Amino acid sequence: MMRDGYVARWKGREYQASPDGDDIRLYQPEPGEGFEEVRAGRYVRVLPASEIEDLAYVRTTCTWKGQPFIVLGEHDAWLRVEYTGGRWPVAEAMRLEVFDFGVYQGWAPAAEVTDLREQRV
Repeated sequence: MMRDGYVARWKGREYQASPDGDDIRLYQPEPGEGFEEVRAGRYVRVLPASEIEDLAYVRTTCTWKGQPFIVLGEHDAWLRVEYTGGRWPVAEAMRLEVFDFGVYQGWAPAAEVTDLREQRV
């Protein structure tokens, strides 16, 4: 599973999370005590940040064609990647889409991606 977002540990379990001021929103796919359904298969519980054991931003990084990327998502045998090398000529040569100023993204065949790893930042 490719992850790119906040995670929080509460009572020894890790959840998808979202900081919200002095609170942390915890998400899980199944019902649980204190969790409210926000849509089908998505439950949230809001806790004070002081009750959270750990909060971190997790992202998946990789190398594609010798260049560094962040993995944003996956679909079938493809990975949605964002170039982190910061060099326009490289991004242009790789035919990456200009997503925003200095932000280049594309779809990489998963079989061509190496060095997949999760990092806490």
